[in-house]
Amino acid sequence: QVRLVESGGGLVQTGGSLRLSCAASGFTFSTYYMNWYRQAPGKQRELVAGISSGGGTNYADTVKGRFTISRDNAKNAVYLQMNSLKPEDTAVYYCNADASGWWGQGTQVTVSS
Repeated sequence: QVRLVESGGGLVQTGGSLRLSCAASGFTFSTYYMNWYRQAPGKQRELVAGISSGGGTNYADTVKGRFTISRDNAKNAVYLQMNSLKPEDTAVYYCNADASGWWGQGTQVTVSS
């Protein structure tokens, strides 16, 4: 059974930091490109960052320079370090195994102004 479980969300002030984690199980994690997406109220889900099995990364322009995606294949985990947070980063953040249709339940990030 495939599971993706996000954690680490919360309420933070503008300029603060959070680190999201996603624990994966039930599939060969190390072979999958992994993504973080987010969805704000009333908006479509958008890609935030992705990381290949070998560690190559890609970021949305809106988070480039502020967010860092990483992974630990030994722990079957992917992370999103979020710095210099802004109110517009407020959203539910989701972990995704690329092209799989597998999603976690999401973790809420709220940035207060």
